[in-house]
Amino acid sequence: MDFRGGRRRGEDSIAMVIDFLLANARLVLGVGGAAILGIATLAVKRLIERAGSAAEDEKVEQKMTESWEELSLGPSPSRKSLEDVVLKHVSTATRQEKGDLCQQQKSILECVTPPSQAELGSKPSRVQLCAPLSLQDQLQQYYSSRVLVSPEEVLWAQRLCVDVCTEIQGFLLSTHPDMPLGEFSLGGPLLDDLEAVRVDHVCVLVPLRVEAGLWSLVPGEQTLLKQPLSWMVRRSSLEYFPRGRSYWDRFLVGGYLSSEALVNMLSKVVMETMNWPSLSNSLDCLVRPVLGGPELKLEVSPAPGCCVSGGGESLFVSLLPVLRQDDVVLCAQPGLTLPWPSAWRLSLYPWETQRLAQLDGQDGGVRGRLLKTLKAVCRLNPTLRPLTSAPLANLILHLSDKEPDWSEGALEGRFRQCVEELIGYLEQGAVPSYFKAGVNVLGGVSEEQVDQMGFLLYCALSDPGILLI
Repeated sequence: MDFRGGRRRGEDSIAMVIDFLLANARLVLGVGGAAILGIATLAVKRLIERAGSAAEDEKVEQKMTESWEELSLGPSPSRKSLEDVVLKHVSTATRQEKGDLCQQQKSILECVTPPSQAELGSKPSRVQLCAPLSLQDQLQQYYSSRVLVSPEEVLWAQRLCVDVCTEIQGFLLSTHPDMPLGEFSLGGPLLDDLEAVRVDHVCVLVPLRVEAGLWSLVPGEQTLLKQPLSWMVRRSSLEYFPRGRSYWDRFLVGGYLSSEALVNMLSKVVMETMNWPSLSNSLDCLVRPVLGGPELKLEVSPAPGCCVSGGGESLFVSLLPVLRQDDVVLCAQPGLTLPWPSAWRLSLYPWETQRLAQLDGQDGGVRGRLLKTLKAVCRLNPTLRPLTSAPLANLILHLSDKEPDWSEGALEGRFRQCVEELIGYLEQGAVPSYFKAGVNVLGGVSEEQVDQMGFLLYCALSDPGILLI
């Protein structure tokens, strides 16, 4: 900046600008800011001293002195001690501001000081009554109020299904006495104490008796299908025992026992032939077949005076033909084995439930309780409803290999981990089976449903309690 060239036209204007800045510094910047601005002004003044003449220096210094006097930062200093005065006021302003800050903190602490024990005893605090529950407490409350099924409803469903089993089995024995069937029995979560929220579906197992020397179960990996869950039942020893020696030879398709042909036969014999109005009168409830689907399903509606079946909602009973050999259970479910009519579905449910019960029996864990809680969460939340029992059970089995602590106190931590692990599986689009690594038990879920479930679970990472609402 060359002030000597423009002294005549800009001398007064520069002084006016500096006066304005210094006069309004305290109002705009505070005491500390005004002091810092004063130091900056001092540096500018020294540049002006080097650039101007002695007469100009005196005028500028006089303007600066008057400006500092207007700011009331102290007595009019000399040119040599101006910087010392500014630093002195900076330290004073700093000490003053620190004292004000300490006073404010002391006032805040006095305002938020908790009440004494005497005050708490004399008058109950509303904050204490409305204190939020921990996730552990929320899980316990949710389990007792939302997950558990009433004993009356369980007893009603068991008795009703046993009566239905007895009637259907008696009807088959009277109409088809040569049909080799085993004893009908109940199956599914109701029998294994894994039912959640309410009882709305029960499986009735219809075991088929086959001759061990005439039939063999072929694993899915050894068939042309190359699918671990799709097994075949092959007719063997035809050269020694030709067709017709076994009752089930009439359902052969290409040398294999056809599950589709067997289900069609039972549908005609049971669903379309039994006298369902008579059965309804004897059981004091409305029993009717659900026709038109690939399953053998009955709908049972409670009597008008019965109020133990989940608010009067219907109970569905599925008749499931099964083949057993050692620990292998094959189910005739054409809807899951399409388009192969001779394929049988390998059921992993017995292995999963037995493994969970075994682990809980060894360490007294809460795996079964956690599974029922997760089933209730998914069932009561429309977004998570596509998650069935199979992926949730396998999720817990996989987590059991990583975490040794499954005590009551660890329920909160295991619940959080299940949410995290489930997000990772949804990102991959698959939940691998615990017993069959190549099987995805999350099958049948669309990409859009996976995205929606993943988003909801991701939002629940910070606060899993929102899933229990």
